[in-house]
This record gives sequence, structure tokens and C-alpha cells, in this order.
Amino acid sequence: MKIKKGDTVIVTAGKDRARQGKVERVYPKSETVLVENMNLYKKHVQKSEQNPQGGVVEIPRPLPVSNIMLVCKKCKKPARTKYEVKDGKKIRICKKCRKEN
Repeated sequence: MKIKKGDTVIVTAGKDRARQGKVERVYPKSETVLVENMNLYKKHVQKSEQNPQGGVVEIPRPLPVSNIMLVCKKCKKPARTKYEVKDGKKIRICKKCRKEN
């Protein structure tokens, strides 16, 4: 999976299309990513010690990797990435500006 925790991504499909956010968590087995303040759904929660108020809470759900695109740090545009090996390390490279990502 080419997306890591802390990357800035843009959503390419769905209700949050064209919005940018930071990756909070990556789920490689299901190929999904949790992006902050994206794909929010409402859930009804009963009163408890952790949630004394109860009521309706907004919870983020993971997005499929196919619906997001990595934003290059240098050119600030959404771009596809490729890997190159330099000094025995795999490095992600932006296909638009050819800079290290």
C-alpha cells in the first residue's frame, strides 16, 4: 500500500469528493484508510460512564484506498506515485514533479 499514516490525501469519489485531509490510520488487510474529519456517519449512543450525555455522535469510517489520492508535498497537487530504490531504501516519488514524497 502506497499510503502511510500522516500523509495528506484528497478524496476522489464519494460524498467528500475534492476534500483534503490527513491519514490517521491505515488498514492494509481491508485496503482502507481512516482520514480525519472525512466520511462521518451518525451513530445513536446510549448513556454510559464514558458518554454521560448520550444521543447522536458523529463517527469517522474508513475510506477505500481506491477513492483517495496522495497529495505531493512539493507541488501540492494530487499525483500518482512510484517507488525507486536508492541506497537500498524504497522511496516514493511523485510522477508529476519527479520529487521525493
